[in-house]
Amino acid sequence: MSLTEHLLRPLLSTSAARPLITHYDDAVGSRIELSVATLANWAAKTANWLVEEFDVEPGDDVAVALPAHWQTAGVLLGAWWCGAHVVGADDADSAAVAFVGPDADGSTARATALVALDPLGRGLTGPAPDGAFDYLNEARVCGDDFSPLTPVDGDTPALLGTSVDDLLARARERAAVLGVAEGDRVYSTRDWTLPDGVVDAVLAPIAVGAHVVQVTNPDPARAQAHRDAERTTVDLA
Repeated sequence: MSLTEHLLRPLLSTSAARPLITHYDDAVGSRIELSVATLANWAAKTANWLVEEFDVEPGDDVAVALPAHWQTAGVLLGAWWCGAHVVGADDADSAAVAFVGPDADGSTARATALVALDPLGRGLTGPAPDGAFDYLNEARVCGDDFSPLTPVDGDTPALLGTSVDDLLARARERAAVLGVAEGDRVYSTRDWTLPDGVVDAVLAPIAVGAHVVQVTNPDPARAQAHRDAERTTVDLA
């Protein structure tokens, strides 16, 4: 079973409508809340796009060089759903596709997916450069459900060489260390670096059924207002 199935299947069966990730970007003043079902929908579209457009199979490298953002969560969970091995920008030359921000110069991957990082999920404002893909506009037309054509085994590499089973175990261990439990609302300003930032700020909370409140480009003057509005119970800032 893929990492994404391990993480989302229990939540989809019991609490699909509840918020899972709330993303603030203080630089633009945005707030976007994604339910379990909505995040699963984006992950499914991403997984379908990776399989249909790039023939990604379990174990294939997919590079992710993106900031902490709700769209990054959809990219990561979509990549893991189809069994991809997520690597960083330094390993992009081995990747079938590299996900980068809209202003990136490109990558050494076989294909480059530009992620607009628009608060409302809009794609690029103009055409993608030659040889690149507009991820949001292309993936949004893909299917809302994903069924792997090839089973994803637990020993499939998922993140920088760590297997699905080991990464899931690590996420749960980190949740215990960080004091995150089911039902918590986790305030975080951490960067989603690979691997530690993603494990602590994304995988650990989701693995135990907590809600992530992620603030990008944090304004210290707004921090307490965000905590109060979201009624956060654990602080990873």
